[in-house]
Amino acid sequence: MKRSCRFSLPVTVVISVIGYIYTSTVFVFVDQWFGLRSSPGIMNAAAFTAVALMCTINYAVAIFTDPGRIPATFMPDIEDADNPIHEIKRKGGDLRYCQKCSHYKPPRAHHCRVCKQCVLRMDHHCIWMNNCVGHANYKVFFIFVLYAVIACIYSLVLLVGSVMYGSEKEGQQSEGSYRTIYVISGLLLVPLSVALGVLLGWHIYLILRNKTTIEYHEGVRAMWLAEKGGDVYSHPYDVGAYENLTSALGPNILCWLFPTSRHIGSGLRFRTAFEKLASATASK
Repeated sequence: MKRSCRFSLPVTVVISVIGYIYTSTVFVFVDQWFGLRSSPGIMNAAAFTAVALMCTINYAVAIFTDPGRIPATFMPDIEDADNPIHEIKRKGGDLRYCQKCSHYKPPRAHHCRVCKQCVLRMDHHCIWMNNCVGHANYKVFFIFVLYAVIACIYSLVLLVGSVMYGSEKEGQQSEGSYRTIYVISGLLLVPLSVALGVLLGWHIYLILRNKTTIEYHEGVRAMWLAEKGGDVYSHPYDVGAYENLTSALGPNILCWLFPTSRHIGSGLRFRTAFEKLASATASK
């Protein structure tokens, strides 16, 4: 489901940063190190353009894709034998119901106060996208972060190479202007590479455990309560690293780096560790 265009200041900042990094990388770093008319220059410019283009496409898709709304006709079936998990409220034990949206919430869905809607398999609200990260756009968000990390590190390598091996044919005025670009780019790329690298590592961990950011924090509390009661907490949607990975990125490894989403399903129901254990027991 698509949503209308809603630009914001953080989105404008991200677009401006992408444009600046691309322009400085191709027309300054690559040009100064290799020369844009040389074979290495053309190859590096083409490779970085491809990475930047994929980064931009995934960012745009993540922004404009609705993260996943609960159908108006959704009604939990507590007698469904094929669905062993029905999330309930912490207090009272009733089925989870959203008073603001006036409908029941399926497992892993949460209400976003910013978007003013319940989001299927909500991970978090991202101000840099002016959108929630949820069931329908989580993969695209993850791939965007991956390409952003690659682009930042690639640009940083070209920056260092340009400084070390750049030609000295330019005039003094031109050198001064390039020096400013180098300083600004370095101050931008180093913290971006670190921050995005940490974010990428965090979501790789979440994907391998089949958790959302919200479920991670809820799981920490549930684990503490379980240990306090002498029990062991296990995340119900963790069905093994490989199956967790394919549920997020798709079964076809060739499509992992592209914004495809045919594999995601309805977002109303997810395979659980209990089902995997039951099927393994039945096959013996």
